[in-house]
Amino acid sequence: MADTKAESSVDSSALIPNSGNVSSQTNNPLARKLNKILETRLDNDKEMLEALKSLSVFFTENSLRTRRNLRGDIEKRSLAINEEFVRIFKDVKEELESIHEDVQAMSSCCEEMTSRLKAAKEQTQDLILKTNKLQGENHRLEVRAQVAQAFLSKFQLSSEEMAILRGARDGPITEDFFKALTRVKSIHEDVKVLLRTNQQTAGLEIMEQMAVLQETSYEQLYRWAQNECRGLTQETCDVPPVLTQAMEALQDRPVLYKYTLDEFGTARRSAVVRGFIDALTRGGPGGTPRPIEMHSHDPMRYVGDMLAWLHQATASEKEHLEALLKQVTVQGVEDSMQEIVGHITEGVCRPLKVRIEQVIVAEPGAVLLYKLSNLLKFYHHTISGIIGTSVASLLITIEEMHVLSKKMFFNSLSLHASRLMDKVELPPPDLGPTASLTQTLSLLREVLASHDSSVLPLDARQADFAQVLSCILDPLLQLCTVSASNLGTADMATYMVNSLYMMKTTLALFEFTDKRLEMLEFQIEAHLDTLINEQASYVLTRAGLGYIYNCVQQHSTEQGPLSNLPSMDTSSLKAAMVQFDRYLSSPDAFMMPQLNFLLSAAIKDQIFKQSTELVCRAYGEMYTAVTNPTNNYKEPESVLHRSPQQVQTLLS
Repeated sequence: MADTKAESSVDSSALIPNSGNVSSQTNNPLARKLNKILETRLDNDKEMLEALKSLSVFFTENSLRTRRNLRGDIEKRSLAINEEFVRIFKDVKEELESIHEDVQAMSSCCEEMTSRLKAAKEQTQDLILKTNKLQGENHRLEVRAQVAQAFLSKFQLSSEEMAILRGARDGPITEDFFKALTRVKSIHEDVKVLLRTNQQTAGLEIMEQMAVLQETSYEQLYRWAQNECRGLTQETCDVPPVLTQAMEALQDRPVLYKYTLDEFGTARRSAVVRGFIDALTRGGPGGTPRPIEMHSHDPMRYVGDMLAWLHQATASEKEHLEALLKQVTVQGVEDSMQEIVGHITEGVCRPLKVRIEQVIVAEPGAVLLYKLSNLLKFYHHTISGIIGTSVASLLITIEEMHVLSKKMFFNSLSLHASRLMDKVELPPPDLGPTASLTQTLSLLREVLASHDSSVLPLDARQADFAQVLSCILDPLLQLCTVSASNLGTADMATYMVNSLYMMKTTLALFEFTDKRLEMLEFQIEAHLDTLINEQASYVLTRAGLGYIYNCVQQHSTEQGPLSNLPSMDTSSLKAAMVQFDRYLSSPDAFMMPQLNFLLSAAIKDQIFKQSTELVCRAYGEMYTAVTNPTNNYKEPESVLHRSPQQVQTLLS
């Protein structure tokens, strides 16, 4: 197509010189063709552009000769290209023929091999069948071997585990032993699954084998733990972790577990007894602290040191047991610990009891006995918080010593009271407390002071308090009553008020004395009423109104006018009023001597005030009687020239 376009281009160029002559001939085909060519836009004709670009390669000279020879050149060039294509394609054809021959040879070879394979397959058919059968059998055997291996690994111990369990007879117990024992227990539990299948015979055999192995292992573990416990006889012992694991394992065998605990308790009991004796006689390492026996002259420190040592030892033994049984989960382990601690501390009961009894029987005094009683009660309460049971021998011993000291204390108080009553001391001239009363109150003060400083619980202290007060105060009150029985009314009342006041001030310093203080207050008030009445009578008598007041109280209308009675005339009344005026001017001078002996100024003031009120009330009754017209007093205001209000004002 490019050659045709080039030829048309040459023809058009040859005819151009003659185009001017035929431009007017619009119907000329050649003219139309030229016009069409001239109107063509080469920019939009890509094929023409490519043809011209190829032509420019070899058409380098534009001359008449080259234009005439252009077709021939193009044809020659096209022929050369075709010849080159034929040559190259010939080489390709030869290569393809060579490949075809090779493929034919390969095809023949494959057919030959297929024939040979077919023949070989026919010949080895039986062998293949046998091989497949053997392979299937081999697979089944492998599966059975895996099942057997899994069965053995689940229901049998390994050789290493068997060696560990059998080797524990001669060597120490290690962590691996407990792993192997746990494995035995696991197999014994898991084998129960076989009993629910058709493998009951194997299950029973394995279960029996594991049971025998378990019992043997527990027996070995028990022997080892027993030997370990026997070695824990030092005062300070460290429970090894392996022994703790052994107790955890032995809890599945209650008998062996209890025997091991008993062995531990026996070993620790001997260690505690030896440590207690050493603390009593030798003291600590290097002599510090000093032996407890060296303080036997001081009963409180002596008994306190022994009980403090036992308290510390009991707490330490409880900690040792907690370390030994911390991994044990069996029910009742707390009760077992309390029982073993009680067994451990039982050995020290005898030496402790003998020494405390010696101190108590020596009668160190009521106060010291009471302090010892409180000390024993405190340690009984403290140690019971550790042991947690009242049936422990140590607690029973401490309780017996507490009861003995308490009994000796109250016996001492009773003896003291009986001695007071055997020899009753008369009141002193100043009507103050007697020496025996002061001494007994001093004893009571010391007892109550030690009671208040006691570390016992509040309810325990309150329970003892009433009995202590009864043993001391009741004999004292009886003593005071007996010693004052021969005194006059005013002297007796003064002496009793002073004695009761001393008791009250002694008790007021301590707790739990409210009821006793209230009782003493009632008794003091009773004697105060006596003193008030005596003081009022004393004033009326000294002021000259005693006889007049008695006549007024005893007068009745049947006796006639009051003025007709002896010594009740106007002149007698005026003479009495002169003495009464002296009283009004100086009331303090009209005071009983006994009131000056009162120990309490407040009580003295109370008696003076209330007796004055009685005097005013008595004067008011006399004034009412004198001013009563029926008694025939002329100008009664001149006889009793002071009204009751005036008297009360003067005395207030």
